[in-house]
Amino acid sequence: MNVSGPVTFFIIEGLQEKKMLMFGVFFIIYVVVLCGNGMIIYLVRTDPKLKSPMYFFLHNLSFSDMIYATVIIPNLLSGLLKEEHTISKTGCMVQMYFFLSSASSGCSILTSMAFDRYVAICHPLHYTTIMTKRLCILLVGAAWGFGYTIVLPALSLAVQLNFCGPNRVKHVLCDHSSVVRLACDSTIVNNIVSLFFALVVLLGTFSLILASYIEIGKAVYRMGRAERLKACATCASHLIVVCISYVSATCVYVSYRVATFSPDARMIVAVVYAILTPALNPIIYSLRNKELQEALTRAFSKCVSIPIAPRKTIPPLP
Repeated sequence: MNVSGPVTFFIIEGLQEKKMLMFGVFFIIYVVVLCGNGMIIYLVRTDPKLKSPMYFFLHNLSFSDMIYATVIIPNLLSGLLKEEHTISKTGCMVQMYFFLSSASSGCSILTSMAFDRYVAICHPLHYTTIMTKRLCILLVGAAWGFGYTIVLPALSLAVQLNFCGPNRVKHVLCDHSSVVRLACDSTIVNNIVSLFFALVVLLGTFSLILASYIEIGKAVYRMGRAERLKACATCASHLIVVCISYVSATCVYVSYRVATFSPDARMIVAVVYAILTPALNPIIYSLRNKELQEALTRAFSKCVSIPIAPRKTIPPLP
């Protein structure tokens, strides 16, 4: 749809085929995201054996993933039930902000988790004195603050752009690059600023995670076989989540800089990054973490156990 005046809404063009099938798939994924991450939040907040810093960070990562998915999937589901998936300009900018902020916060929390693993493996004797409750709160506060402020420059520039048509976003959501390219104004500054801050988020956090794991690798190399296996098991879940998150995020950002990259392929990568990652995180941590499995068993046992009332005894006849 081409408009003659200022654009007041956008049309999201992604996933317009087999809508009911797509609706079912994304609805199931959203239920998995809410149930999986909600389960982790509940267990960490209620189980006294899950009070270590690692679970405090995991609790915040689950909360970030729930926000991340909720910003995208409900609007996507409602769009699949309509003939055209439309969103107001204001709603598009709000979705863009929370989408980018939640993604940036997730990367920062993963960085805090890497630092926690570094201290636990490289300085085990000083772990409790270093990873205090105060430091954990500061790290998480910094992660959330970083995520929700780092995107403000790019978003403020996007809000100031004039959109006069076309208004069709070739994506499944209000992705920054897909929306900005529809502007009537010059977007050179927007592209430079967004690329700079994307590199700060991706390369900055990944460099810190990589530095942590280089030191962890050195420490593990000096350990015995049993300690080495235990240390690898401790880091395995975090490493898997980091690889999935950063590889898919990198592919999304690179795809916009490669002219020959298929828009459909870009959309698929974006869906994996934006929707499947929050669903996979709780599954990965639950399957590979014995303490979480035991906590889930305890919680399930409390739910299904029905207290049996004491039997009344009939007094003997006189």
